Amino acid sequence: MTQMLKDRVSELSARVQNLAPQDALAFMAQEFTGKIIFSSSFSWEDQAISHFIFSNNIPVKVFTLDTGRLFTETYYVWSRTTEMYNAKIEAYYPNQQLLQEFITERGPNSFYESVENRKGCCYIRKVEPLQRALAGNEIWVTGLRAEHSPERHDLPMLEWDETNNIIKFHPLLHWTTDEVKAFINTNGIPYNTLHDKGFVSIGCQPCTRAIMPGDDFRAGRWWWEDKASKECGLHAHS
Repeated sequence: MTQMLKDRVSELSARVQNLAPQDALAFMAQEFTGKIIFSSSFSWEDQAISHFIFSNNIPVKVFTLDTGRLFTETYYVWSRTTEMYNAKIEAYYPNQQLLQEFITERGPNSFYESVENRKGCCYIRKVEPLQRALAGNEIWVTGLRAEHSPERHDLPMLEWDETNNIIKFHPLLHWTTDEVKAFINTNGIPYNTLHDKGFVSIGCQPCTRAIMPGDDFRAGRWWWEDKASKECGLHAHS
């Protein structure tokens, strides 16, 4: 079954390559009924994708990872989104036993002390809950864009995720930041107000800070680490 799904990546890529995001999402939802899921962190691009899904009643399941250490502003835009679209966004939380053991052994802020500790924290708060969310699905819709980083510049719109045995679909891959912002403003879509304060890539509060114009997209995340290690593990191959 996994190989059959993997073998469809090229065919599906050809089908959606020239479709508008809304049409591509609708096509994939019809093709994979009940097996397509979207992970939202309430970023600009994720809010645009949520708008496509909720405004057009596209049958895509939407979820978020509540790490327990998100910004107040993130919880606010989450609430505004569910209210505006009268929609459900399922939340996945860290395994409490794993989290308790980790904090007891290493402390609440050990992620500042080493890359190993930080990745351990990310695994418990993000990666393991993500694995639970993706289980049983065949298409994982993401807000990844080519403009985010050099590593994502050459991403295909559809790719096979070997770690999770799922097809990843990036409907806004070729949109620019200006295009995303314009879409948000034109459609009155709720967005994280931290974006107005210099925050670009927004994750957990202790690991995110504002950046200066011209800085790398990920410069505000895990700023105490070397650039090479700056991934949380959600998009390990992206």
